[in-house]
Amino acid sequence: MQEFKSFSKRLETLALDQFDDFALELAHFQAQHNPVYAAYLAARKISPSSIKEVGDIPFLPIRFFKDADVFCGPFSQVDQVYSSSGTTGVITSKHHLWSEAFYLDHAQRLFEAQYGSLTDYHVLALLPAYLERPGSSLVAMASHFMDESQSSHSGFYLYNQEELLTKLTLLQKEGRKVLLLGVTFALLDLAESKKHFHRGGDLIVMETGGMKGRRREMIREEVHACLQDYFQVEHIHSEYGMTELLSQVYSKGQGKFTVPPSMRVVLRDINDPFSPSSRAQGGINVIDLANFHSCAFVETQDIGKLDEEGFLEVLGRFDQSELRGCNLLVQ
Repeated sequence: MQEFKSFSKRLETLALDQFDDFALELAHFQAQHNPVYAAYLAARKISPSSIKEVGDIPFLPIRFFKDADVFCGPFSQVDQVYSSSGTTGVITSKHHLWSEAFYLDHAQRLFEAQYGSLTDYHVLALLPAYLERPGSSLVAMASHFMDESQSSHSGFYLYNQEELLTKLTLLQKEGRKVLLLGVTFALLDLAESKKHFHRGGDLIVMETGGMKGRRREMIREEVHACLQDYFQVEHIHSEYGMTELLSQVYSKGQGKFTVPPSMRVVLRDINDPFSPSSRAQGGINVIDLANFHSCAFVETQDIGKLDEEGFLEVLGRFDQSELRGCNLLVQ
């Protein structure tokens, strides 16, 4: 679909004052070309012509990515399908992409806007469980980051803790920064193993969330304190993303995420999903303009708050929602 290429180009140079116009255009485009979103609007008796401001745009419950194929246009144009990790017996979400190359380039732009060029890093990824199944958007992103780092030392790790620690020790003499991207339960397993590790270089430890049913639930402060102590770093960084969204947000410490220009978080009332929150805390609705090919307006099952400086904090999940791989860390 020609519109996809046009939207992708606009997103690369998007200015903050263009967000609302782009979002409104996508709302009307997806109401016309996305059968799932169109049916949802019809079920709620919402006419697309009544959507005149960003505040009028309905958010599609994230459950629809489990129950339906959320895509604009013919499925012959689907280039890749990502699926969520899920847990035993849980139906996984699917996200149909018009272009995997676009997703990877977009993810790289968002990372480098916060952290600088990937060529400044060795990228190590401790992602057991994710590596053991097909269709993980996180694994695809990490693999792309490794390629772009142009480092022969970049690579994936499963449960081989000793090999990872040997590599970390070696790389501290290399001069580059080291990015250790890890699923939370695996980072905690490593920290609690008490295997010897002495930091001597520029190390960023970034947890992606994810207990995968492997461990008891822990609050963010407890997790980060454990990891800070073991890796001897001042802050634990975090990545917040999900299969259903193509944009990621990053925290450089204390669980405070910087929302990128391609995304906006709108908090909804916890008891009334159709009403905005009257407080700085509520259910997280996301406008992700990178989802122009599927649905850019997603009602997640996460709870969060926005502070006075605009940082997002993810507090946890609604009680009755299914546990999901990248969000099992209760914050």
